[in-house]
Amino acid sequence: MAKRKILIFIDWYLPGYKAGGPIQSIANLVAHLKEEFDFSIITRDTDYCESIPYSTIKSDEWNLQSDGVNVYYFSQSALNRSNIKKIIRQTDFDIVYLNGIFSLYFTLLPLFFLRKKKNKKIVIATRGMFAESALGVKKMKKRFFLRSVKILNLFDSVIFHASTAKEKNDIQIALGPSVKIETAGNLPQKNVSDNLNERKKSKGSLKLVNVARISPEKNLLFALELLQKVKGNVELDIYGPIYNEAYWEECKTVMAILPHNIKVNYMGSLESEKVTNEIINYDFMFMPTRGENFGHIILQSLSVGCPVIISDQTPWKNLIEINVGWDIPLDRQDLFIQTIENCAEMKQEEYNEMTVAAFNFAKKYIDNPEIVEQNRHLFI
Repeated sequence: MAKRKILIFIDWYLPGYKAGGPIQSIANLVAHLKEEFDFSIITRDTDYCESIPYSTIKSDEWNLQSDGVNVYYFSQSALNRSNIKKIIRQTDFDIVYLNGIFSLYFTLLPLFFLRKKKNKKIVIATRGMFAESALGVKKMKKRFFLRSVKILNLFDSVIFHASTAKEKNDIQIALGPSVKIETAGNLPQKNVSDNLNERKKSKGSLKLVNVARISPEKNLLFALELLQKVKGNVELDIYGPIYNEAYWEECKTVMAILPHNIKVNYMGSLESEKVTNEIINYDFMFMPTRGENFGHIILQSLSVGCPVIISDQTPWKNLIEINVGWDIPLDRQDLFIQTIENCAEMKQEEYNEMTVAAFNFAKKYIDNPEIVEQNRHLFI
């Protein structure tokens, strides 16, 4: 029996990494399901916030990747309405999988041109874009957009992919209770080590890591302001592309006045394939984000036995009960500070228990066949 053909539209894809979670989500989906489905991906030839094309690809043509997946990389000059229409007309596919809601070239135009293809299943992964925290950014433009798509009936024949029950509720609030939704958890990285390396922690000091794009929704400024009030020797290394320059200037202002016991380093961007190897060098992941639809970096951290100190605005809940970290309300600055100070004083034996618990928790999630089945069902 021939494999069903899935055509994916996404603004940024491998070898890019600066757009974070969406790239990882699609890469993981392909890795888990490529034996059952034929994937073709249409994307840009540059990374997020970059203008120079990838050196390893050919622009404006199909590139056969080492994993057997065909990827079409649009150059900026060729990315237009007529070429989107042309590639849809010339490509053989059974199902279309769109990523995000507000992208002109990778969601809206494909939807417009696919309206006449009644026999094609269309799935849209909203990637958390209907969350209250996300809709609050550029609120008026997004409200106008939602009113427009309802008038145009643009979403009438599509199925929305929600990764959690909360995201399903967010979609229904934004688009109405009658919208078609399927829930399938985000797939983890497929190849994760089965072994936990021993991790050393020095009592009286703490090495923290933050891996996220530098923008207000990731809440780095809040993290730095918390560290101003922390007692004990703490070092924080920051990895991620600078998306919002004005916000980064605010962060640097706080970094310049941190007390002597707090050291913060900006380490630049980190390629996705290097993330887990780098996190191994830290005691805890520290990311008090304003909101995550999934939070691949959180699972990656746990998968190498690195416990996490995060906000309660992610799907990863009740972490203290399973001894893998803390998910703290953003209005409890005192609890964040107390937690960081307690972690600095944590003894090796207690830390060992947390690292083992984190590793085992991540392994159980990664090995869960139900999540793979949920994603497979999206395309059946």
